Amino acid sequence: QGLLVEAGGGLVQAGGSLRLSCTASGRTFSNYAMGWFRRVPGKEREFVAAISRTSRSTYYTSSVKGRFTISRDNAKNTVYLQMNNLKPEDTAVYYCAAAKFWTTTTSQYDNWGQGTQVTVSS
Repeated sequence: QGLLVEAGGGLVQAGGSLRLSCTASGRTFSNYAMGWFRRVPGKEREFVAAISRTSRSTYYTSSVKGRFTISRDNAKNTVYLQMNNLKPEDTAVYYCAAAKFWTTTTSQYDNWGQGTQVTVSS
C-alpha cells in the first residue's frame, strides 16, 4: 500500500483560487489513475475530477467544469487540483485517491489520503 498526502487547502473568499497537491509514496505513481473527491459533513463523498496515468484523459463533475483543472507530474509523484473562481458550495474536505485503471467511480478508488480542508467564504 502507498501513502497519499494532500496539501494546499485553506480559507479563501468566493472568487478566489487554491491549488491542492497530493504526493504519493510507496508505489509506482505512474501506474495509477488519480482522482480528487470531496466530502461535506453529513453527505457522501463526491467525485470531483480524475486523470489517467499519462494525463491523456481527464474528467470533471459538472459543477466544477471550467473552474477546476486536474494535472499530474509523474516525475514528482504528485497530482494537482487547481481551483479557480471558488464558490461557497465548494467548501469541503478534499481527498485524493488512486485507482488501478481509468475510472470515475468513487468505489473503485482506494488508498485515500487524509484530506485537506477547503473553506470558501461568501
